[in-house]
Amino acid sequence: MADEIPVLDLAPLREGRPGALDELGAQLRRAFTEVGFYFVRNTGVPEALVQAAFAAAARFHAQPLEAKLALPFDTNNQGYLPFRGNTTRMNAVDGIKPPNANAAVFFKRDLPADHPDVLAGRRFRGVNRWPADLPGFREAALDYAAAMEDLGRRLVPVYAAALGLPHDWFADKFREPMFTLRMTHYPQQAPTAPADEWGLAPHADTSFMTILAQNKVPGLSIRLPDTRWIDAPALDGHFLVNGGMMLRRWTNHVFLATPHRVTNRSGQERYAIPFFMDCSYDAVMAPIPTCVTPDNPPRYPPFTYPEFMGEYSGANYGQRGQAAAGVALQGA
Repeated sequence: MADEIPVLDLAPLREGRPGALDELGAQLRRAFTEVGFYFVRNTGVPEALVQAAFAAAARFHAQPLEAKLALPFDTNNQGYLPFRGNTTRMNAVDGIKPPNANAAVFFKRDLPADHPDVLAGRRFRGVNRWPADLPGFREAALDYAAAMEDLGRRLVPVYAAALGLPHDWFADKFREPMFTLRMTHYPQQAPTAPADEWGLAPHADTSFMTILAQNKVPGLSIRLPDTRWIDAPALDGHFLVNGGMMLRRWTNHVFLATPHRVTNRSGQERYAIPFFMDCSYDAVMAPIPTCVTPDNPPRYPPFTYPEFMGEYSGANYGQRGQAAAGVALQGA
């Protein structure tokens, strides 16, 4: 099914070839108006760095449960969620399913305890907590997050080109991107497990950009706009990228937020290391000018990252807050 998902080659852009950015922009526009996912290759990210991050995820989840529970998931969406610790409510597809059959740990930008945002208690700007007895784990996670942030920043001008904007249009909105690195463990699901038991239930992401390293253990499927579900192939040396409801809302529904799901009936343990990147904390996202027309007037008022994510996290992770209104707010 690799031919269903466009492949963007960054080699011409990295070589400084004239017109490369606009060519990639045209390809990305097709990807996000027809599929909602694309592969990217020739990124310059070392494969050894990717494999070190996968190994770090496996090491983390192999710890005794008490060690993982010492890093409890908090209101900043940082820390450890145990097996079946979350339920996909926001952006769920075909109704709310049972709790997801995975465990995950979440890290954000590694802010020091005396950072002004930490001292001010700004939500989603907390301090990461790290396992006490895993030498090298923090370094592997942070090195991978830094590489993914760099890749995301290099892709953002391609989005501007895809939307008919000046190539630097997003620059002031991504001065210090918000991001989350999620290290997920999908234990083996029994062949006799109920049909509605999902490693991760069908859903659309919330992010502007999700970058997913390729996984040799299958399990990810995506739902194309024609409603067909296809298994996402694993292409060596590629990353799979998709957009979520933040991108869809910001583009006034011009770009897709394509649903996807995960099962693990492979007979093996499965790990995933998705990297979710968004704009800066205080950036104001109003419908992008080139996405507003007489036939497609603005669908949403301007919003910020904490406003958007506050509703999402409340719905999926149990801090309900005002999340009931968020389902309609974030769209279908």
